[in-house]
Amino acid sequence: MVRIKICGTTNLKDAYAAVEFGADALGFVFYPKSPRAVTPETVKEIISKLPPFITTVGVFVDEKPSEIEKAVNYAGLDVIQLHGSEPPESCIFSKKVVKAIRVKDLTDLEPLITYRSVSAFLLDAYAPDIPGGTGQVFNWDIALEAKKFGRIILAGGLTPDNVADAIELVRPYGVDAVTGVEGNKKGVKDHKKLRLFIERAQQAIKRHV
Repeated sequence: MVRIKICGTTNLKDAYAAVEFGADALGFVFYPKSPRAVTPETVKEIISKLPPFITTVGVFVDEKPSEIEKAVNYAGLDVIQLHGSEPPESCIFSKKVVKAIRVKDLTDLEPLITYRSVSAFLLDAYAPDIPGGTGQVFNWDIALEAKKFGRIILAGGLTPDNVADAIELVRPYGVDAVTGVEGNKKGVKDHKKLRLFIERAQQAIKRHV
C-alpha cells in the first residue's frame, strides 16, 4: 500500500484538511531558510490536535544531531527526514530516519548503498542551492532503479495531474507533495488541489492493490 505524505505543513487548518482528505503523514520543515519553515512550538501545537495514527515527520537540512533530537522530542515527531548532505554516520537516531536524495541521473543513486541504517529514501529533483520543494519532476525510471536499495518515497513536482501516473509506474513506498498542493503562497495549501491529489493517489493505489 502506497503511503501519502503532505509536506511543508505550516498551520492547523491545512493539517486538518490533509488528514480529513486521507493523508497518511504530515511533514514539517525545520530549515530556517525555507519559506515553509516552522518552529518546534508551532509543530507541537499542531500535533497535539491531530487524531491518532497520523505519522508526523520533521524535515531537517544539515542540522546538528543534538538540535534534531531536541526539536523532535519537544514537538513529538515520529520520523526524522534528512534533506541535506548528511553522511551515513549522521543518520542514526532514536527515531526512524528517511534520507532524501536529490536526483539528476543514475549516478546520484550510488551513495544509497552506504546508508544502511535509514528506513527509506526520499527521491527529489535536483536544483542548485535548493535542498527540496523545487516543484520539478525528475526521470521516474531512476526511481525504479532506486528500489533496489530499499523503500522509496517519490517526491519532486508531484501534482494532482501526475500523481496517478507516478504511482502506476514506480509503485513507490510513498508519494510526497509540497509545491503541487499549494496555492499562490508557499507554505499555504490549496485545499482543492490537496483533495484532488489525495483522491487521485488513492484511486491509483486501489487499482494496484
